[in-house]
Amino acid sequence: MTGRTRILLADDHALVRRGVRLILDNEPDLTVVAEAADGAEAIEKTRAQRPDLAILDIAMQRMTGLQAARELARLLPELRILMLTMYDNEQYFFAALKAGASGYVLKSVADRDLVEACRAAVRGEPFLYPGAVSALIRNYLERAAGGDLGTGRIITDREEEVLKLVAEGHSSKQIADILFISVKTVERHRANLLQKLGLRDRLELTRYAIRAGLIEP
Repeated sequence: MTGRTRILLADDHALVRRGVRLILDNEPDLTVVAEAADGAEAIEKTRAQRPDLAILDIAMQRMTGLQAARELARLLPELRILMLTMYDNEQYFFAALKAGASGYVLKSVADRDLVEACRAAVRGEPFLYPGAVSALIRNYLERAAGGDLGTGRIITDREEEVLKLVAEGHSSKQIADILFISVKTVERHRANLLQKLGLRDRLELTRYAIRAGLIEP
């Protein structure tokens, strides 16, 4: 990468985007070339603008930053991805790493850490705040002691997309329209989710989605 690093910024709060953009555009080697209000828009604008780096909020409507990160990592393997979040939460942190992010930055210290994280990502280096490093080491040691170093993931990416939309209150028809699949396919995914997760209804799916960080409580 030469010249200024071109950045896509995705957050569902315009004020947050404005503040983060001020931080980044004030640096001689960084520039925001596109903004998005949710994960789906982030994917569309990344395809159009081809930035070097995507900065994604974790909790967004329609499609989360984690879901967008997985899709962007698949579509554009060379794209660097940072997660920007208010959550100092191990579950989100590990989900971000699995989704393909190379860094995890807390909004509370973005003015201090974000520029450094961007430059680290461009160099191909990870950026983790101190608490995340401790969590990573602790998690690895616990899994190694238990003889379990597998991923442990239960549901597929598509099932997770359906789960998020169900939990947000969308009907099967609305979900089908959003994901460009049939209503019958939506119902099959919903049935698979209930069976895999051992749940009974939409309410329990919603509670699970909150615990999994797909939607905010």
